[in-house]
Amino acid sequence: MARIVILGAGVSGHTAALHLRRKLGREHDVVVVAPNSKWNWIPSNIWVGVGAMDKSDVVFPLAPVYDKLGIEFHQALGKTIRPEGSGSDPTPTVEIEYTDAARRGEVASLPYDFLINATGPKLNFAATPGLGPDGNSVSVCTADHATEAAASLSATIDKMRNGEHQTLVVGMGHGTCTCEGAAFEYVFNVDHELRQAGVRDRATLYYLTNENELGDFGVGGMTFEVGDRQMTSEEWMESLFRERGIEAIAQAHVEEVLPGQVRYQQLDGSVSTLDFDFAMLLPPFTGVGLQVFDRAGDEITDRLFAPNKFMRVDADYAAKPFEEWKPEDWPETYESPLYPNLFAVGIAFAPPHPISRPRRTEDGTLIAPSPPRTGMPSGMMGKAVAMTIVDRIKDASAPARRASMASMGAACVASTGSGLRHGSAAAMTMQPIVPDYEKYPTGRDLSTTTGEMGLAAHWMKYMLHHLFLYKAKAKPGWFFIPE
Repeated sequence: MARIVILGAGVSGHTAALHLRRKLGREHDVVVVAPNSKWNWIPSNIWVGVGAMDKSDVVFPLAPVYDKLGIEFHQALGKTIRPEGSGSDPTPTVEIEYTDAARRGEVASLPYDFLINATGPKLNFAATPGLGPDGNSVSVCTADHATEAAASLSATIDKMRNGEHQTLVVGMGHGTCTCEGAAFEYVFNVDHELRQAGVRDRATLYYLTNENELGDFGVGGMTFEVGDRQMTSEEWMESLFRERGIEAIAQAHVEEVLPGQVRYQQLDGSVSTLDFDFAMLLPPFTGVGLQVFDRAGDEITDRLFAPNKFMRVDADYAAKPFEEWKPEDWPETYESPLYPNLFAVGIAFAPPHPISRPRRTEDGTLIAPSPPRTGMPSGMMGKAVAMTIVDRIKDASAPARRASMASMGAACVASTGSGLRHGSAAAMTMQPIVPDYEKYPTGRDLSTTTGEMGLAAHWMKYMLHHLFLYKAKAKPGWFFIPE
C-alpha cells in the first residue's frame, strides 16, 4: 500500500489527485491538504471582478468531491516536511496546521510515501507598500478579492453615470510580477463594462505593466503569421490598445500605492506618479514558506528551496548570462534532486531563470516579468507527476513522465463578457512556452503559435469555463477533457 500526500488543491494539485485516484486502487491512500474548503476556477475570477459572474459561479466545495472519490481531505496548511523521518522513525512526514473552524490551529503529522508540493503562491502584497485589498488597490487573485473589485468598479461606474470623470489603472503592482495575461484580460473587461454602461467617454483607462513591451506576457513575446507576413505580439497588442483607447505604461515597477495615487519607477530611472479613482494591481508571488528538517532535526530548507521559497526540482539553476540560457535548463520531471519521492508542480516549483530578458534600472531595481506557470501547464505537470507515481508504485525503477515547459504548448484566451451573445476575445496559442531559437527562427513553431481576435474565441473561453468546472467536479467522463 502506498500513501500519496498532495499539498494544495489548485489546478496542479487537484488534477494530480483526480488522476491518482482514477488510476490507483482503494488500497492506496490519496490525501489532499489545502487551506481552503472550496476550489476556485481562477481564470473566471476576471469575470467576477467586473460583475459579469458571481463568486458562486467560480467556486465549489471540495469535500463532497473528495468524499465521492475516496480521497482523504484535510483543510489545513502544509507547514513542515521531514523527508527522512524524525529520530528513530525513518517514515517521511509532513506537518500540517488546520484552518477549518472546528480544528483551527491544531497541528497534525501525516506520513507519506510520495509527496507532491502543489501549494501555489503566496500573494506577496507586502512587497509593495499600500498594494492590495488591505491597502489602496483591489485584486482579482481570489474569488473574494474579485467580488470586492466588482463592487469597487461598480461604484466607480456610478460616479461616471453621475457625470464625474474617473481614472482607472489596471496592471502589475511590482516589477517582478507574473500573470500579465490576467491583467490584460481584466483591462479589456473593464473597457467592455464601461462601454456597456455608456460611460467610456468619462474614463481614462491605463494599463501599467512591468513588461518591456506590450505582448511580452513573461514569455519574451511571440511572433505570429498573419497572411503572408509575420507580426509580433507587441504589434498585435499595440493595435488592440489603440482601438480601445487604453493608455499603456510599460517598463514600470510600482514602488508604492497611496490612497488615489500610484508611484512607479521605469527602466530609465525616472519616477512618476499616477492619480487614480480605481486601481486593480496584481501582486508578485513567493513560495508559501514550507520548512524542511532532516532526520536529526537540523533545518535543511535552503537545500530544497530557492530564496524565493519555491522548491528546486530537476532544473539547471546555475547562474549564467541570459544568452547562455537554454530550453534544457527547464525541469522535465519535477522531482527533487535530493528526494525522488518529493515533487513540486505548478507555481510551487522554482523556475531556473526568467523567460523574458531580465532588465534593471541603474540603481539595480529589477523590472522583468516572472515566468508564468499557471493554467494549462500546471494541469499537465500535475498529471505527469501523478502518472509517474502510479508507475513507480507498480515498478520502483520506472522512469519519470516528462512535461517540460520547453516542449509543451499553452493557450490563453482573454475574453470580455460572460454570455454567448456579447463579448469578444483575444486568443493566443504558443508552442513551446520556453522559446527554442536553435530549433525555430522565431523561438516557437509558427504553425501552432497564433493570435486571433473575435467572438469565436469568446465562445471558446465561455465553453472552457463550464468544461473545466465539470472536470474539476470529477463528473462522468471528466478525464476525457484534456488538461
